[in-house]
Amino acid sequence: MAIAKIIEVSAISDKSFDDAVKQAYTEVSQTVRDVQSVYVQDFIYEPGVDQAGSFRVHCKVTFLVNNNAS
Repeated sequence: MAIAKIIEVSAISDKSFDDAVKQAYTEVSQTVRDVQSVYVQDFIYEPGVDQAGSFRVHCKVTFLVNNNAS
């Protein structure tokens, strides 16, 4: 039986929402194995000075848990 866990992460980029999602996945995959999906829950644009804003995403990341206890 496969067991999955879900964690919530936020990431920010000064380029695009797409880049923020990629950053979220890259950071999570450094410490978590078997990532199955990244569900983007929220897209937030934060305007900055001179229209140079940032793109923030709030994601739910699903990954499989290695259960060797059987």
